[in-house]
Amino acid sequence: QVQLAESGGGSVQAGGSLRLTCVTSGYGGVNLMGWFRQAPGKEREGVAAIYPISPRGGNTYYADSVKGRFTISRDNANTMYLQLNSLKPEDTAMYTCASGLWREGTWSEAKNYKSWGQGTQVTVSS
Repeated sequence: QVQLAESGGGSVQAGGSLRLTCVTSGYGGVNLMGWFRQAPGKEREGVAAIYPISPRGGNTYYADSVKGRFTISRDNANTMYLQLNSLKPEDTAMYTCASGLWREGTWSEAKNYKSWGQGTQVTVSS
């Protein structure tokens, strides 16, 4: 079973940057890893993902709202990052990393992810 733990959240002013880290442990045969966020009163949304998970890297996918500002990356089999630049107040949310198998639909559909972290809070003030 895969376990995930996020870190790196915090409070920044608009225009600032943060780097979120997701450390995974265990084996789960995953081929997809991603970041989601959920703001109070809003639905959870996919932010970015990497597929497939392989030693040679993978393709990256982004929500339109974060393209050009956020960057997802991995540096080994166990650690994934989300670099958040040019942050806006509307980026305020709980950010959660997840892993799974992409079997159907789009990368941002929660049904493709079977393991989830606890989340790290990002707060952006204007």
